[in-house]
Amino acid sequence: MTSTILRNVRPMGGPAADILIRDGRFAEGPAPANAALVDGGGLLMLPGLVEAHTHLDKNLIGMPWYRNEIGPRRIDRIEADRREKKRLGIDPRRQSERQARQTLALGVTAIRSHVDVDTEIGVANIEGVLGTREALAGLVDIQIVAFPQSGMLIRPGTLELMEESLRLGADVVGGIDPASIDRDPVAHLDAIFGLAEKHAKPLDIHLHEPGELGAFTLELIIERTRALGLQSRVLVSHAYCLGMEATAADALIAQLAELRIAVMTAGPPGRPAPAVKKLHEAGVVICGGSDGPRGTWEPYGTGDMLMRATMIGQRNGFGRDEDLELALETCTTLGAKAIGLDAYGLSVGCRADCVLVDVETVAEAVAAPPVRKLVMSHGRVVARDGALVDELSGGV
Repeated sequence: MTSTILRNVRPMGGPAADILIRDGRFAEGPAPANAALVDGGGLLMLPGLVEAHTHLDKNLIGMPWYRNEIGPRRIDRIEADRREKKRLGIDPRRQSERQARQTLALGVTAIRSHVDVDTEIGVANIEGVLGTREALAGLVDIQIVAFPQSGMLIRPGTLELMEESLRLGADVVGGIDPASIDRDPVAHLDAIFGLAEKHAKPLDIHLHEPGELGAFTLELIIERTRALGLQSRVLVSHAYCLGMEATAADALIAQLAELRIAVMTAGPPGRPAPAVKKLHEAGVVICGGSDGPRGTWEPYGTGDMLMRATMIGQRNGFGRDEDLELALETCTTLGAKAIGLDAYGLSVGCRADCVLVDVETVAEAVAAPPVRKLVMSHGRVVARDGALVDELSGGV
């Protein structure tokens, strides 16, 4: 049995305390005499950050700068993305590990990644990210969503590849814009909900469709969730339609809360977006994600989920400390709940994942994200001062 004492830390900005870690989990009771000591220096202690929505398989981290001249439509991006994977040599195994390592140094200890499945690449990207998950086991927990980025019904054979992905080890069934991409929302949703029911998997559905079209699709998602008893097993990513007029969104929000359907928001301006505080107060679990840092879709970001909390706060006009704390929750406790993580947090029995930062309060950490002075995963120190420790610093 291995034990560590994390000395002199302030959990969530509270009083200074010594925290016992035993076999990779927060514990209580007397510490053994041979316990290792890690000095927390009076720093503020946060739980490990949760990346609830990214695309590990197709970032360009460590690769030459990509000149983006892609058209403005979503289908332009999808087609360019499919083409550029091959032209640029985006290796899913290599790139997924690069992103996971980069964000681990920033305090991200749990990731849900949507991984492309289509008739041109087959399940190669799934296999690549599975390799990264195995390589980083015990450091970063990675959930894999089988994701039909290019559409499913419009590309015959994709549904079969989705099923193969689940057999290989994908954890979640993905979907995307059933009306605007597949042009048949009923058939698309019947297919992915059928996969979820057959394989006993949760669902995570990209829904970029705005306004009334998105609301119609969301109603269909709600209807199927209720009929199949999938409460707490469905997450809707982006959900731009919830950014429409309040009266139109209110009925949808009430049903999302009733069925415990979670919502993910990436936070940047420029698109309609769910109102985080409104959904939270209505009882909807709302989480955050970095989406696609440094890729062919968008050039922005490093996958820093503390910075993402900042963006979510800015996008929602948060200024009060309690609201900034809510922004952090979307990237910690609410993110964990949305993607079904067990034993998450700073309580006794939870896995010992934490981040130490040199600020006074949680709100300050969100308002001006500081250097991560120390990151622990599974009770092990994995990063200091924003960089992985020496024994983990080898690149890919």
